Amino acid sequence: MSKMKVGVIGCGSIAKHRHLPEYANNKEVEIVAVCDIVEDRVHEFAKEYSAKAYTSYEELLASPDVDAVSVCTPNYLHAPVSIAALQAGKHVLCEKPMATSRADAEKMIATAKESNKKLMIAHNQRFVPSHQKARQLIENGEVGKIYSFRTAFGHGGPERWSADGEVSWFFKKDEAFIGAMGDLGVHKTDLLRFILGEEFVEVGAFVETSAKQNADVDDTAVCVLKSESGIIGTLAASWSYVSKEDNSTIIYGENAILRLEDDPVNSLVVQYKNGEVVKYELGGIQTNEAGGQNNTQVIDQFVNAILQDVEPPVSGEEGMKSLQVVLSALESNETKRITSL
Repeated sequence: MSKMKVGVIGCGSIAKHRHLPEYANNKEVEIVAVCDIVEDRVHEFAKEYSAKAYTSYEELLASPDVDAVSVCTPNYLHAPVSIAALQAGKHVLCEKPMATSRADAEKMIATAKESNKKLMIAHNQRFVPSHQKARQLIENGEVGKIYSFRTAFGHGGPERWSADGEVSWFFKKDEAFIGAMGDLGVHKTDLLRFILGEEFVEVGAFVETSAKQNADVDDTAVCVLKSESGIIGTLAASWSYVSKEDNSTIIYGENAILRLEDDPVNSLVVQYKNGEVVKYELGGIQTNEAGGQNNTQVIDQFVNAILQDVEPPVSGEEGMKSLQVVLSALESNETKRITSL
């Protein structure tokens, strides 16, 4: 069988560190096209991966050689580029947040159905081994009733990670739409929905721009979330954690406390009510630090969904539900009221 031919639209850091190397490592895939408006950047990646360089995504999408694309553009382009790609008959893996409004997310989902093409959103936290194990322990009843949680995703900011540093689109409201809540918070809304197996019904939030002088988007947010069964907890997303990155989640249950990515060695620590402690060394979570990169599984899952003709594990509908929690948090902050989802 011939290899699946993919293109990557947007050659910033997420493409450089995640999408391109993970496609290159998948034996079912051939990278045939890369696109970016920065000519030097796109030609560098085209040379590295023996792909054709484009500075216009429309021209890339017109190519009959491309079967699927990753959309790794600034947030405001996620929906229009994904919709154009689906209409052009390409399968789409879109970076998070999938869109900047519910209406755009719904249009992406509808277009995928109309074109009979796969749409997957790149929420990688579901595939982290400790998170998979926690979901399993909750599903099989070992933790008992879940009472509460707290989760955080914070680091020093995208200037350390983005290809454009301090002048990155991440800080510009017209291109990013949302800041830390869209960059980091949406990962955690998706993760919590996945681990708890429930939807959120209410959210209250404080969202601030306090750490980044050059930003007109949020850089620090704290939310209180309530699920349909009454589980309550907090979610923090921040670009103001100036030292070590925090990507931890703690679940408080009837029979045990689950500590996820809270210990540098044991990625899951289960503290049982009877005093027993079980430590799982399952391999680290994805980080932006040196040596922290390996396979996120996002690319492999996307490719598998296409080749096996199955629903992607993070569908457009799933991406939209995780986005809606973030949109509701922004609404709560603006109205100073609890928002119902």
